[in-house]
Amino acid sequence: MSDIFKGKHILLGVTGGIACYKTADLASMLNKAGARVDVIMTDAAKKFVQPLTFASLTRRQVHSDMFGPYESKPEHISLAELAELVIIAPATGNTLAKLANGIADNLLTSTLLATEAPILVAPAMNDKMWAHPATQDNCKKLESRGVKFVGPAEGYLACGSVGKGRMSEPVDIFNAAAQLLK
Repeated sequence: MSDIFKGKHILLGVTGGIACYKTADLASMLNKAGARVDVIMTDAAKKFVQPLTFASLTRRQVHSDMFGPYESKPEHISLAELAELVIIAPATGNTLAKLANGIADNLLTSTLLATEAPILVAPAMNDKMWAHPATQDNCKKLESRGVKFVGPAEGYLACGSVGKGRMSEPVDIFNAAAQLLK
């Protein structure tokens, strides 16, 4: 199955939830499978995991600055055009809401508005946040636009609760991504 990723350009969006430490494993899996992985981290994600982690695993620069220098096109446009698949892991309630409502206030959300690539999200949040009607409405809106979901899973959450809201395991996200690329 890993041959599916060989030579593919994957954009990996990492948002600010504790589950982003698991996303490092996903980045490594994608890289080992032969994908070219560009990582966009939100400022909140950088509070949990350093960009150097993802740069080391992908052997590529990590992107996060909306107004950084660019060569021929703004970075959010060039990344959006290169992507053959976008994975957001973890996808926080905040990022899901922004994507559902077209809010483009950081590099990741601006890139998401500009891409025509399939999008796979791996939600991760507190069980009450996941069950909230606003979150559920946002997910329905995203699904109606073709965004694919993997998870969330049930289990022990970082806040101490037990319920639905855990980010899916990296191997499950990897397998869901492979299915989208088939």
